[in-house]
Amino acid sequence: MKNTFSRLLAFSALACMMASCEAFIPERSQGRLIVRFSEDVFFSTRASNEIPDTNDFILTILDSGGKELYYGKYGDSPTSLELPSGSYSVSAVSSEFKTPKFSAPQYGDRQLVVVSSGRDCSVELICRQLNSGVKLNIAPSFLNSYPNGSLILKSDDGKLLYSYSEKRIAYFNPGRVSLILSDGGTDESLLTRVLEQQEVLVLNVSAPDGGPSSAGGIRIAVDTTRYWSVEDFVIGQGDSKGKETDSAYNIGQARANVGEEDVWVCGYIVGGDLTSSSASFEPPFKSQTNILIGSRSSVTDRDACLSVQLQKGDIRDALNLVDNPDILGRFVYLKGDIVEAYYGMPGVRNITEFRFKDD
Repeated sequence: MKNTFSRLLAFSALACMMASCEAFIPERSQGRLIVRFSEDVFFSTRASNEIPDTNDFILTILDSGGKELYYGKYGDSPTSLELPSGSYSVSAVSSEFKTPKFSAPQYGDRQLVVVSSGRDCSVELICRQLNSGVKLNIAPSFLNSYPNGSLILKSDDGKLLYSYSEKRIAYFNPGRVSLILSDGGTDESLLTRVLEQQEVLVLNVSAPDGGPSSAGGIRIAVDTTRYWSVEDFVIGQGDSKGKETDSAYNIGQARANVGEEDVWVCGYIVGGDLTSSSASFEPPFKSQTNILIGSRSSVTDRDACLSVQLQKGDIRDALNLVDNPDILGRFVYLKGDIVEAYYGMPGVRNITEFRFKDD
């Protein structure tokens, strides 16, 4: 009986110990992931007018096991994510790109990051071209020598027929791209190049004059004056910064250029109802005298915005969120003075002009 009692007592003590351990098991450690585009790089880089708004970029966040944690528009994403400590893949692209296409540059960035317990992990994405391109300049002499032939650009992901009259750039994933001549039922590889990200290779294709009898003397030359890289796309703003809407200061640039007067500033209308320590980001709004603009439409961090004074008159009538709740989330250009403090934060005052991006 005594032994039985001892065993029961020991079992009870063990059960208590197990219950005690379970009660004090700590929750899985968390960190905060903050994703944003580098404003200076995006707004000063222009390969063409085809670069879309970063708000429309496709943002994907995956954990180390490949599980999708977020997929959708960058502009709709939360400003931060609470995540378990570990490694994550973050990518944002202007469009999906898997097989060769004409006039389809893909912009964005991809990064691997590590989130640590109790710390912020800030990811700054760069808007750069991720794929590569090829443009052919086909001389009339080549058409004369191969009137029934066709040129094909081929990669591991697919191929494109490049007609003699084609003027567009053919885009490919980085890697091997071959130029093939198809003529008389046979295919001949004329050239193979390994292209890197951001490259646009221009090839001049010609043949000796003299018509079909000259076939076989194909010449291919790299046009080095049109061998583009991302550096060639950077347009220096110089003293013209902020003088027009297409060179307007973004949020980060405006905050770094306090004191500039009569310049254009741009951003998304994200809130209003400012006080010295607070702001509202959800309707209904109560104040007609101010709004907040941010670098993307989903921003809800007051400290990441610019305050905007709405003086009495047409500008207040058009931009206040009390009378115009539908403009919340719209991209706007404002011409005014960048001040160090308006409601306790950098802002824009004395606005003389405004313009919506879609107008």
